Amino acid sequence: MGDNAPRPRRADAQRNRQRLLDAAVRAFSQGGPHVTLESVAREAGVGIGTLYRHFPTREALVEAAYRSELAKLCDAAPDLLAASPPDEALRTWMDLFIDYLATKRGMADALRLVIEAGANPYAESRDRLHGALDLLLSAGAAAGTLRGDVATADVLASLSGVSLATGEPTRREQAGRLLDLLMDGLRYRRGS
Repeated sequence: MGDNAPRPRRADAQRNRQRLLDAAVRAFSQGGPHVTLESVAREAGVGIGTLYRHFPTREALVEAAYRSELAKLCDAAPDLLAASPPDEALRTWMDLFIDYLATKRGMADALRLVIEAGANPYAESRDRLHGALDLLLSAGAAAGTLRGDVATADVLASLSGVSLATGEPTRREQAGRLLDLLMDGLRYRRGS
């Protein structure tokens, strides 16, 4: 290992970091961008010094929290495929996508402050989302359960549209129905 290689984090440090990220997502989604960092640390069950060791600025915490949510969503695709047939994995992932966008919307004001500070939390979002969704669609096409002629970008745009139309938590049931309609259009039909 070279002198410039990052050292692996200890297990307790990794747990503390993840607890901070989870607490930050909840806090910034529910309380807005001006939630105190002390309250985030308290909710995570760590001291403020631990928070600052992991995230030296508010912007660093907000950006890392957003990227953590993105990673959870994208990293779920292979796990879902390992546990379910591709069409079922895709439908489950769609629900996770709607939840992800709701969290992103809740964090919008905090993310705007990150952007104003000169960072781009969305730099890799589209590529990561496209890759995860493409994995699910390709697996479904290979299994013969999903159409192979659908562009990943079109499905991503459709999912974003469902989220925009049903963004309020009270409309989650409608979001599920719209996702079911989208799945009906994505399923492969013999003789079609």
